Amino acid sequence: MDAEMLDDSLPLRQDLTCPICQGIFKDPVLLPCSHSFCRECQKRSWQFNKTCPVCRVPFEEGQAISNRALNDASESFLRQANLRPVQNAPNEEVCNLHLKPLELYCEKDEEPVCVDCVSQHSTHRLWSLKDATGMCKKELGFRVQIFEKKVDSYKKMTKKFSNAVEYIKHQAGEAEKKIKAEFERLHNLLYLEESKRLEALSNEEKDRINSMQRMIDETEKDIAKIKELIETVKKEMGNEDLPLLKNFQNVKRQAHWVEPDAAFLFDSLINMGKHVGSLGFNIWKDMKAHVKYYPVVLDPNTASPWLSLNADLTSMVESSERMTVPDNPERFDPVVFILGAEGYRTGKHKWDVIVGDNPKWILGVCKEIVTRKKKFTVSANRGVWALGLSKGVYTVHTDQRTELTVAQCPEKIRIKLNMDKEEVSFWDGGRETHLVTLKHKFEGRMFPIFGPGLHTTPMVLAPGKIAVHTS
Repeated sequence: MDAEMLDDSLPLRQDLTCPICQGIFKDPVLLPCSHSFCRECQKRSWQFNKTCPVCRVPFEEGQAISNRALNDASESFLRQANLRPVQNAPNEEVCNLHLKPLELYCEKDEEPVCVDCVSQHSTHRLWSLKDATGMCKKELGFRVQIFEKKVDSYKKMTKKFSNAVEYIKHQAGEAEKKIKAEFERLHNLLYLEESKRLEALSNEEKDRINSMQRMIDETEKDIAKIKELIETVKKEMGNEDLPLLKNFQNVKRQAHWVEPDAAFLFDSLINMGKHVGSLGFNIWKDMKAHVKYYPVVLDPNTASPWLSLNADLTSMVESSERMTVPDNPERFDPVVFILGAEGYRTGKHKWDVIVGDNPKWILGVCKEIVTRKKKFTVSANRGVWALGLSKGVYTVHTDQRTELTVAQCPEKIRIKLNMDKEEVSFWDGGRETHLVTLKHKFEGRMFPIFGPGLHTTPMVLAPGKIAVHTS
């Protein structure tokens, strides 16, 4: 093809040139926006951007259709010009759209672009590759610093987790010792109860045997006497007729037996029902005098690090130093509170707390999601309904603090929670007098909450009464 023909075909060549590979169209496809591209060029472009490479109009993958007219025109042009279709191989160092070197960086799209892409990024800020590299390295440096701090944080958490493992082992060890000690105590009580019952059985056995032996001895004596009478009667019966008849009345009187016949006396056997009837129940009923029942026990996993609990989880007092405990999400810290071990959704519940002469305390119920890791105002808005004492003033904690007039300072506070009636009431447990009742539509589980304050006098949970009901 001479130069004149090449110049004449240049406009047609431009019309038949793919905007991406800058070669004559090969198997072109038409997009909904009316722009055409080689099928392979369009597929490669789709992997990076789901829009038209020219006008940036979005389109779905299945919307690209074959442009047969353009394909025929491209093949005719190639045959006429005796040319082969040219396809530029993809290269990481050139623009996928224009196949020109990537010399600029778009700050908004965060990608390198070529000079022909500038029109498509006219409202974006473009940087030289050198400036962009410094900027990106600076941002990545910040990310590295963040990750390094996170690594340090994770290492600290790993240490805390390791400490928690040791604490769990400590908890298990303490629980094991308590369980063994309690079972040993109960075993000793059972052994004493067993010995007492076996001794009672042995004593009754001896009494019954002695009684039967006396009856045997008396019966044997009667047998001997009866044998003597038999011998006497037989001897008289051997006499001559006249002497027998003359002595008959006397012999008859001698042969008369007035003693009662030998027989079992009433209640002469062992009372088996007394000793083995409902044995397990009777043992348990006698054992209840040696055990205590607590309607509520404390949950040590929620206890403030400044509270020390007894082994039975029924008493709390200020710790002279901060306890070494895991910072688990259930634990109150820095506020000095602790929850009961069980939450309630339904039913009636009652527990007594001995406050003694403690000058400051808070008692009541709270939601399970109450704040744990920061100080908060005790109120219904915070999910707490409580009665408290501070500076000699009794305060009811609801949505607002209300002062409560109390005739005599109670040493025992009784809390009654009625989930069905949606109310919690407070009583003077020692004098059985009502103090105040709070009503609310409780949602979810409600937990007993205790705020004993920081005092050397312990706050103690009082044991409940044990009653045995049978039917």
